[in-house]
Amino acid sequence: MRANHQAFFCSLFVARLADQVLLFLVPLVVFQTTHQVSWSGLAFFIETLPRYLVFPFFGALCDRISPLKLMRVSQTVRAAVCFGGVLAYVLFGGIGWLIALSALCGVLTSQGLVAREVMLPQIFSTQQFQRVLAYSQLADQLGFVLGPMLAALMLGLWRWEWVVGATGALFLLADASLLLWQRTSGFRAGDPPPVAAGHWAMPMRIALRHVLVLPGLKKVVLLAAAENLVIGVTLATSAAMVTGFHAQSSRYYAGLQTGGAVATVLILLTIARNVWPTQTLGRVAFVSICAGGVIAGVSSAPWGYTLGFLLIVGFDKMFNVYIRSARQKIIPPEDYGKTTGVVILLNNMTQPLAGLLVGVFSARAQTGWLIVILSMAMGCIGAAVSIGSVLLRRKRALALGE
Repeated sequence: MRANHQAFFCSLFVARLADQVLLFLVPLVVFQTTHQVSWSGLAFFIETLPRYLVFPFFGALCDRISPLKLMRVSQTVRAAVCFGGVLAYVLFGGIGWLIALSALCGVLTSQGLVAREVMLPQIFSTQQFQRVLAYSQLADQLGFVLGPMLAALMLGLWRWEWVVGATGALFLLADASLLLWQRTSGFRAGDPPPVAAGHWAMPMRIALRHVLVLPGLKKVVLLAAAENLVIGVTLATSAAMVTGFHAQSSRYYAGLQTGGAVATVLILLTIARNVWPTQTLGRVAFVSICAGGVIAGVSSAPWGYTLGFLLIVGFDKMFNVYIRSARQKIIPPEDYGKTTGVVILLNNMTQPLAGLLVGVFSARAQTGWLIVILSMAMGCIGAAVSIGSVLLRRKRALALGE
C-alpha cells in the first residue's frame, strides 16, 4: 500500500476506535447510574438497532451524493453530536443524553461504513482488491479491540462527560486524517451520475431485484447470513460459556478475547501479504468457522472451547474479505451503494435471530448443543449453495452445448 494511503487507513482506524469507545461506554455508564441490568440492555438495544435499519437508506444515498463527502459529514457530525450531547447533559442533566448521542452516532457510523464500501473500489481501482480489504478490515479490527481498552482507561481517569468529549476529538482527528489523505493522494471523487426521478422506494426495489437476479449474489447473501448465525450465537454466549459452563475466571475470558483479536490480526496480515484465490479464501474461512462452532459446542474442556472460539473469531474477518470481494465483482457500479446497503442489512439479520434463540434455549446444558446445531445449519446452507451452483453451471453448459 502506497505511503499516501496510510492517512486513509489511519482515518478508518481512529473512527472505529471512537465508535467502539461509545459502544463500550453507554451500557456501562447506564448500569453504574441506574444499577439495573435491564436498563443497560435497553440502552444497548437503542444505540445499536438504528445502525442496521438505516443501511438501505444510506446505501441509496451513496449513489446520489459523493461517498467521500458522506464520509467527511459522518465524522464531523459525530464529533458535533458528542460535544452537543455533553453540553446538553451539563445544562439539563439526565443520562438519556448519553443514550441519544450514542444512537445518533451509531446511525452516522452506518453512513460512514456504506460510503467507505462504495469508495474503496474507486480509490484502489488499480490495486489488488483483496489486499485492500484486508488492510481495511485490519484497521477496523484494531479499533474494535483497542476501543474498549481506551474507554476503560479514560473512565478510570475522568468522568464520562470528559470521555465523550475526548471521543468527539477522535472523530475530528479521523476527519483530519481523511482530509490529509485527500490532499496528498490527489484523489478526486467524481459526482455520482444523475438519478432519474422516481418513487421513494425505487432504490430498494432495484437493490432487491439485484439480490434475486444477479448471478452469484443470492449465494453470497445466503453464505453471509449462515455465517452470522454462528458469529451471533458465539458473541451472545461466550461470556456465559467461559465463566459459567467451563468455570473459568474473568481474567481467562479477557485472555480469550485478546487471543481472538491476535488471531484475527495475524490472519488479516497473511491475506494482505499474499494473494489468495477468492473462492479458496471463502472455502477455508467458511469450513474453519463451521468446524470451530462444532468444536466449541461439543467440548467439555476449556481448551476445546478456546480452540473453537479462536477458529470462529479468527476466520470471521477472512470470510468478510471474501464476501466483500465477491459482491464487489457482481454488483454494477452505478447501483453499488443501494445494493450494498440492502445486502448488509440482509447479512446481519441472522445475528439478532441467534440472540433470540439463545434467550429461548438459555440453559447451560442446551447452549452447547445450540452452538452445534447452528454450526451444522451453517454447514448445510453452505453445502446446499455449493451444490446449487454446480448444478446451475452444468445446466448452462448443457444449454450452450445444445
